[in-house]
Amino acid sequence: MEHLTALDAAFLEVEDSDPHVSLAIGGLSIIEGPVPAFEEFVSGLVERASVIPRFRQILRTHPLDLGPPEWVDDPHFDISRHLHRLALPHPGGDAELFEMIATVMERRLDRERPLWDCFMIEGLSDDRWAVLTKLHHCMADGIATAQMLARFNDGGSNGGGSDSFATDIRAAKEPDRHGLGLPKISLNPLSWVSGMVRSTLGAASVVEHVAVGAAELAGSLLSPAPDSSLHGRVTAMRRYHAARVRLADVREVAQAFGVTLNDVALAAITDSYRRLMLARGEHPGRDSLRTLVPVSVRGANQFNRADNQVSAMLPLLPVDEPDPVQQLRLVHSRLTRAKGSGQREGGNAVVSAAKNIPFVFSAWTIRLLSHLPQRAVVGLATNVPGPRREQKLMGRRVLEMLPIPPIALQLRTGVAMVSYADNFVFGIMADYDTAPDIEALAAGIEDGVTRLLEISRARRGKRGSKPRAAG
Repeated sequence: MEHLTALDAAFLEVEDSDPHVSLAIGGLSIIEGPVPAFEEFVSGLVERASVIPRFRQILRTHPLDLGPPEWVDDPHFDISRHLHRLALPHPGGDAELFEMIATVMERRLDRERPLWDCFMIEGLSDDRWAVLTKLHHCMADGIATAQMLARFNDGGSNGGGSDSFATDIRAAKEPDRHGLGLPKISLNPLSWVSGMVRSTLGAASVVEHVAVGAAELAGSLLSPAPDSSLHGRVTAMRRYHAARVRLADVREVAQAFGVTLNDVALAAITDSYRRLMLARGEHPGRDSLRTLVPVSVRGANQFNRADNQVSAMLPLLPVDEPDPVQQLRLVHSRLTRAKGSGQREGGNAVVSAAKNIPFVFSAWTIRLLSHLPQRAVVGLATNVPGPRREQKLMGRRVLEMLPIPPIALQLRTGVAMVSYADNFVFGIMADYDTAPDIEALAAGIEDGVTRLLEISRARRGKRGSKPRAAG
C-alpha cells in the first residue's frame, strides 16, 4: 500500500481551497486519420491501461488527516467509466479543439473513482483525430505523466523512458547520492581521519548551499508582486491555446547564444507577456512576473514511478526589458544564478523534511497556506520532456503532442512546454474571464522564437561575411 507524500497531497489541498480550481493536468495527442471505431479504441486501451497500477486505484483518506491518504485498489473498477467519446463541431480546427480542451479540463475529477479520464475526439479537420488524457496532479508530475501516457502508444508497454528527452535533465544525469562523501576504505588510519574531515567539510558546504536556496525561495514568496491583470481571483471557466515552434529552431538559437533550450523558451514567454501587458495598458516592471519554474529531481531509475518529484525555482522574468537578446541574456543569468544559489536543492530539502513530520501537521499547514492570498508568484512555466522519436497509436502516426497545465493560487495563466520529435509546443491555460487575449499570448511566443532565430542567423551571417586576412 502506497501513501501520498506531503507534496502529492498538497495538490489536493490546493484544489480544495478554491471551488473554481481543478488540479488536473493533461496531454493531447493529435493523430493521423482515419479515426478508429470507438469499440476498437476501447479494446486497444484496456490492455495498455491495465499495466498502470495507479489507473486502477482510488484514494482512501483518514478522518482529521491523522494519516496520509493511501492508494488502494478500486474494487468496482470499470475502465469504461474512464473512456469517453467526443466530437468537435464543424470545421474541426484549432479553435474548436482548444475550446473542447478547456471545457474538459475545467471539470474536476471524481475522487470516488480513479483520478483519470481519457477522451477520443473525432471531427478534426484534415483527416485527423485526437486523444485527450487528464489525471490529477496528486498522482504524478509532468515527467511521470509523460511516461504513463507513453504506455498508451504502440510499443510503449515499458514506459519509453530511454527514448525520452527526459534523460537529458539534470537529475537524470546525476549519480546515486547514497553513500556520497564517505571516505574510501583504506588500511591507513591517517586516511580515515583525512577522509572524515573532507566529508565533514563537504557536508557543511552542502548544508549551507541548501539553506541559502531555501532562504531565497522563502524571501521570494514574501515579496508581493505589483498588481496586474495576470494575478487575482479566477473563475470556473478556462481558455486554452497552443504555440508551436520547431525544436530545431529553439536549439539553433540556444547554440548561437550559448544558453539552454529552456532559456530560449522562457525568453519567448517573457517577450510575449511583455507585449500582452503593454497591450492591456499596463507597465511591465522588473518584479512584475515572478514565475514558478518546476524543476525535476527525478532520477533516471524512477521515470516509471507515479508520484511528484519536483522542486522549484522562482526567477523574475525580465518583462521590463524591451530588447529580445537582452531578455534572453537576463533569463539565462537569472536561471543560472537560481541554480547556483541552491533554490532547487533548498526546495527539495523542504519537501523531504515534510516526510519526517506527522502528516496531520503538514496537511493543516498546507491547508492554511493555500487559503491565504498568494501575491508573490504571477506565472507558471513548466517544461516536460517528451519522446525523441515520432510515436504511433493503434498503427497511426502521432502528429503532435500538446501539454495542458492547470492554474491555481490566483495565477490566471500557466504555460507548459513539451518537446516531441522535432516539435516544441507551448500549451497555455488561462482564466476565461480575465484572458480573452490568450491567442495573442500564444502568437507572441511564436514571434519571440522567430525573432531570436532571425537575430542569431543575422549575426552568424555577419561573422561569416567578414573578409579574411591576407595570408
